[in-house]
Amino acid sequence: MADQVLRDKMGRIIGRITESQGKLQISDHYGRYKGSYDPKSNSTYDHLGRRVGTGNLLTTLL
Repeated sequence: MADQVLRDKMGRIIGRITESQGKLQISDHYGRYKGSYDPKSNSTYDHLGRRVGTGNLLTTLL
């Protein structure tokens, strides 16, 4: 999977989703890690490793 750039309605970059070791990771426009999604467990985790919820909720971490 190629990096996915997330933009607001004005076209400014607000984040980026990348794949690493089978997991999806999200970072903000400064490049700060915000969390990850593990498709094997179908769970999303925040930057501290706490489970946020079931399913891919990465964009809610921005």
